[in-house]
Amino acid sequence: MRSTKIVTSFLKNNDKFLLLKRSEKVKTMKGLWAGVSGIIEQDEEPIKRAKIEIFEELGIVEKQIKFLRTAPKMNVSSPQYENHEWIIFPFLFEVENPNVKLNWENSDYVWIKENEIKNYKTVPSIDKVLSSLL
Repeated sequence: MRSTKIVTSFLKNNDKFLLLKRSEKVKTMKGLWAGVSGIIEQDEEPIKRAKIEIFEELGIVEKQIKFLRTAPKMNVSSPQYENHEWIIFPFLFEVENPNVKLNWENSDYVWIKENEIKNYKTVPSIDKVLSSLL
């Protein structure tokens, strides 16, 4: 089975969490809602990749976010990809008064309460990733 290591970060502002809608221009999971995600490059530290992705996808720089916690990595399979699993490294950051500037990877965003994630068509197991961080 093939595997891909990725980071998935959630940004928290007060009691809400940022959810992003993946654009039609990305390779995988088009049109599904997710956290801030990206592939970990070779031996890169996951926390470093998480901060890079937050800047690239949202325009939010490292000094604007506060690391809150991480959770154990999770293995997730997806029905769209046979013989493939995603190894997810979850992170939670806090941000105050964020000015979100989406890049091409996402087409929309919303701030939600934890229990509202069920109302969105999401990438596989994103609800479990968020729960693991709380």
